[in-house]
Amino acid sequence: MKIIAHYIDGKLVEPANGRYIDNINPSTGELYGKIPEGSPEDVDLAVAAATRAFPSWSKTPAAERSRVLVRIADLIAEHSQMLAEAEAMDNGKPVSLAGRMDIPRAEDNMRFFGTAILHWSSEAHIMEDRAINYTNRKPIGVVGCISPWNLPLYLFTWKIAPALAAGNCVVAKPSELTPMTAFLFSKLCIEAGLPAGVLNIVHGLGTTTGEAIVNHTGIKAVSFTGGTATGSRIAAVAAPRFKKLSLELGGKNPFIVFDDCDLDKALKTVVRAAFTNQGQICLCGSRILIQSGIYDRFVSALIEKVSAMKVGDPMLQDTQTGALVSEAHMNKVLGYIDLARQEGGTVRCGGKRVIVEGPCSGGFFIEPTIIDGLGPDCRTNQEEIFGPVVTLQSFETETEALRLANATQYGLAASLWTTDVNRAHRFSAALESGIVWVNTWLLRDLRTPFGGVKHSGVGREGGWEALRFFTEPQNVCIEIG
Repeated sequence: MKIIAHYIDGKLVEPANGRYIDNINPSTGELYGKIPEGSPEDVDLAVAAATRAFPSWSKTPAAERSRVLVRIADLIAEHSQMLAEAEAMDNGKPVSLAGRMDIPRAEDNMRFFGTAILHWSSEAHIMEDRAINYTNRKPIGVVGCISPWNLPLYLFTWKIAPALAAGNCVVAKPSELTPMTAFLFSKLCIEAGLPAGVLNIVHGLGTTTGEAIVNHTGIKAVSFTGGTATGSRIAAVAAPRFKKLSLELGGKNPFIVFDDCDLDKALKTVVRAAFTNQGQICLCGSRILIQSGIYDRFVSALIEKVSAMKVGDPMLQDTQTGALVSEAHMNKVLGYIDLARQEGGTVRCGGKRVIVEGPCSGGFFIEPTIIDGLGPDCRTNQEEIFGPVVTLQSFETETEALRLANATQYGLAASLWTTDVNRAHRFSAALESGIVWVNTWLLRDLRTPFGGVKHSGVGREGGWEALRFFTEPQNVCIEIG
């Protein structure tokens, strides 16, 4: 039984109320740990610790902050196998995926922002012979970072790294569904010598711990990644308190395939874009739009590839599709597959729960699922399913493709497949999407702005955008002469 602890004021501590939540291994359906049921009292203690630490940490030279963050990155690399195995057990994803994507990206996040802060320059504006203006960027103070369950350590570090690099102190909440790597990360922070109170990790439910973080008067900014409905709730609570907000929310992303594409590459990539992490990535391509001239050939080849994917024990290296994160989420996804049938869709591949033989027989597995025969306005094509389910739609013209691609309330990411460079530029510019990949998917440069439009979020993360969010600009104007 793995008992997780809060990380408050540099120490691993029990919850103030003494209560714990069950932690279920989604690949077996069995209890394997206990999570602190964080309370407002725990959040108060974390904010108090962060407030005490802020004056010193905010004045710590950037080179020293960088040294600590880079040391944490080194420790992630040293313990990568342990972290990958913990992520697979906690989340249900294949250990091979965690080992090649989640944990290396967590290391990169700490290293990137730990070194970026050394190269951040201020702005100066000269008013001819009258004055010199320069911009100070000051850390905000104590900030809240709330991260989701789908890429636990990957997105946890994506938030806290720029906050810490900029000189803030952090009260962070990982998802109660996948808390293990954040707990192990606490231990790495202690080993790396991160000063007490600079980072505090409070576990618990969104309705209690998360709500307490968003409501707390001592927390000046909140960075959240998760569902659009929760983001709306956070905005409603935080806005009247004039807290700075960054919200990275849902997606219903189009994967647009024109008939002049590199067909083999598009096919291989759409399988990754649709089903990586069991489709539980906000960037997954869940609506596959295919030009009519290649529709039948493309769909036939896609079904063949997806039908051959191995669903099974995430701890085995050859597993391609693991378990969904929880029984409730599995049932939600299965409910959407039933809804698609009710709406007139045809399940061309998958569509059922998988019972894996052996120790994973009680796990929450679903076959990778392909559905066609649905129009753009149905719920299946409008609502975020967040599972191994994709829909297929055919289009004739570029105008029709653009209409279908933009036909949802979301606008996070799109993947466009064409060898026509003029079309690539023209179509990308017209897409209502914060991110557009052309002839690729999930190719990330950490320097670039990351985020969505419409109901997919507010603000941007990544690169200088993240450091700007976690600082307040101050203009200093000095008159000459």
